[in-house]
Amino acid sequence: MFTGIVQGRAQVSAIERRDGFMQLTLEFPAEHCTDLQAGASIALNGTCLTITQFDRNRISFDLIAATLETTNLGALQIGDRVNFERAARIGDEIGGHTMSGHIYQTVEVLEIERTEDNCIIWFERPDALARYLLPKGFVGLNGCSLTMAEVETSRFCVYLIPETLRMTTFGELSPGAHVNVEVDPQTQAIVDTVERYLAQRTGL
Repeated sequence: MFTGIVQGRAQVSAIERRDGFMQLTLEFPAEHCTDLQAGASIALNGTCLTITQFDRNRISFDLIAATLETTNLGALQIGDRVNFERAARIGDEIGGHTMSGHIYQTVEVLEIERTEDNCIIWFERPDALARYLLPKGFVGLNGCSLTMAEVETSRFCVYLIPETLRMTTFGELSPGAHVNVEVDPQTQAIVDTVERYLAQRTGL
């Protein structure tokens, strides 16, 4: 389980690609590498991955075809940076919202508006997820728990404060980039339940 509060950025240091498979090695900030163990989970750009091996602050993960097809991790190159969050522990403060690390798909960055104190990023609102992307609702974007400020038919936006830009890779995005999306599980459960109920009532 994750909270959507990104703990920092890790940099890709090595990639081994094979057909439908990728071994990914990243360098993490040393202060976030205590008590590591093989088999533990870390979210990279919101994607829950399992540690396969580690050497001090260099940590490796295996990515299979399903992960490569669904997320933006397969497009990474050496030197790229990703958002990371280590798995939540019982007793941790949950400042965001509960996230599973299971990515639904990627969405494209459409527009970025910058002012002195704000950064507004507009994303596409794909038909497959539109009913779960609602005004003032939660969404996980590249592992960050964010609130949707405005939602239109084909797009939605989030407002980012300077601290979020400092701690994450959002400040490095440009239009055309793709970010991983995880919808809020509570929103999904409510919407799906209501839709099933209405379908039963109307006989559709």
